[in-house]
Amino acid sequence: MTFRAHILGAAAGGGLPQWNCGCDNCNLARTGEIPAQSQSSVAVTADGENWAILNASPDIRHQMADCAALHPSGLRELPLRSVLVTNGDIDHVAGLLTLREMQPFSLFATAGIHDVLAQNPMFDALNSSVVARETIALDAAFELAPGLIATLFPVPGKVPLYLEGETVQTDLIGDQTVGVKLESASKTAFYIPGCAMLNDDLRARLEGADWLFFDGTLWQDDEMVRANLGQKTGKRMGHMSMSGPDGSIAAFEGLTIGKKIFVHMNNTNPVLRPTSAEKAEAEAAGWIIGQDGMEIT
Repeated sequence: MTFRAHILGAAAGGGLPQWNCGCDNCNLARTGEIPAQSQSSVAVTADGENWAILNASPDIRHQMADCAALHPSGLRELPLRSVLVTNGDIDHVAGLLTLREMQPFSLFATAGIHDVLAQNPMFDALNSSVVARETIALDAAFELAPGLIATLFPVPGKVPLYLEGETVQTDLIGDQTVGVKLESASKTAFYIPGCAMLNDDLRARLEGADWLFFDGTLWQDDEMVRANLGQKTGKRMGHMSMSGPDGSIAAFEGLTIGKKIFVHMNNTNPVLRPTSAEKAEAEAAGWIIGQDGMEIT
């Protein structure tokens, strides 16, 4: 068994370029001067034949078309065994509507996330007689795909934007925002595309991991405010920034992790520019900047 992870989409919601954004990154991506990136999703396998997708982004149709390992081997023979969603955010569940073509697979999520999906009848298009809804308890190991054992655990975050009320708790801990531990043979990987803070429990879980795919939404907490693209900080959106004393680069110092890969990067993040000083700084600190199509084996 050899664990493989294929980054289907490295960007946050909206992708790069985002359809309504004229920031420097988006304009450079439109002209081909920096690589375009689709929305957050990773495909994983333990045997190279049976795959699971972590988060179904709105870009999933062309993401699967671009990944040869996910292509059908016959009329309807597909290597996709399951889809797991880590929260109810639109950029992580909207792709489920694309997967409505009567193709059998298992849909894994916590009870809280399944409840969010059940409240929207549009997701009934994903026929439950064909797609099995599997409710997973926190900290309970289960087989995500043959040879690949997964465990869901709580991560500080918030409810999806469309469920926010007048007050928003951005460090909520429960089953609405989760991370994924993946085990294959003697190797361990973690997938955490959304995280508001690195608390003691999370630090203890991640110590000694072979791979980590982690929330890289913003470089600076007030990045979007500085760019005149909105009034929300990263903390308000439930995401750690990469830089600064409270950022993920500083927070992970001292932890022993084999490979650390940033995913789920907002279109404004300067690390998406290959020659930026910010990308160089992150790499010097031991981080890999995820890209669409990147494989980790």
